[in-house]
Amino acid sequence: MRAQFVLSEIGVGLRRNLTMTFAVVVSVALSLALFGGSLLMSDQVNTMKGYWYDKVNVSIFLCNKSDAESDPHCAKGAVTAEQKDQIKSDLGKMSVVDNVTYESADQAYKHYKEQFGDSPLASSLTPDQMQESYRIKLKDPEKYQVIATAFDGRDGVQSVQDQKGILDNLFGLLNGMNWAARAVMAMMLVVALMLIVNTVRVSAFSRRRETGIMRLVGASGFYIQAPFIMEAAVAGLIGGGVACGFLVVARYFIIDHGLALSEKLNLINFIGWDAVLTKLPLILATSLLMPALAAFFALRKYLKV
Repeated sequence: MRAQFVLSEIGVGLRRNLTMTFAVVVSVALSLALFGGSLLMSDQVNTMKGYWYDKVNVSIFLCNKSDAESDPHCAKGAVTAEQKDQIKSDLGKMSVVDNVTYESADQAYKHYKEQFGDSPLASSLTPDQMQESYRIKLKDPEKYQVIATAFDGRDGVQSVQDQKGILDNLFGLLNGMNWAARAVMAMMLVVALMLIVNTVRVSAFSRRRETGIMRLVGASGFYIQAPFIMEAAVAGLIGGGVACGFLVVARYFIIDHGLALSEKLNLINFIGWDAVLTKLPLILATSLLMPALAAFFALRKYLKV
């Protein structure tokens, strides 16, 4: 009987404040969709970091004849065979180095023509203008500075470049966008909480005679509170369900179908369905607990006899 009464009161409360209930559902859905989206964005950035950092190379570019005339780092002339052998030998002794690949000027020219053959500059370049280089795969991409310290400024070395620096700029941008999404999410959560509190107070005020009678006949505080708390929880849970549906649909159309980014951007390792599905229980639990707690604290003054 008590459970039936509570359920009937929930239905009454939701119907009486239909407009505000709808606003609560929409605000909770949007804020939790942003919450889930920011979590997935973090997973995506971490996945990309793991994928790309594993492929990062440190490049030691060697001086050629052209550099000897124009680059102060190569003032002592083009790299000699002895200097190249010494560099390779020193790299082989370093514990941070996984493997070393040598690229000749002819190979560099061939790769440049393959990648930038349509560039106007490509027609004016000759193989002897290209730089020889050593491409070093590190066991730990964070150890770039060890290579830079050991070889930057050495005779025959024009420069030491780390591809990780380029990736760091990209991931910095992605992380900035993620934090911006979290800021919007926080504002939406505040709006949702305010709507929940106002909806509960309006509902409690409209039923103040019923709650007054219940106090007089000795009903417990929890028994009086339960319908209001569950109204907020139900509205929040509906919003959480909408947010979960939005994330699933977004993942399906953006990555798998529709935009099909997984097919168009083969160089990006996208997160899988497991990352999405593991976030859904957290979103649903948040959508249930957040409105219930907000309603509990909003109702405390209405229980004072």
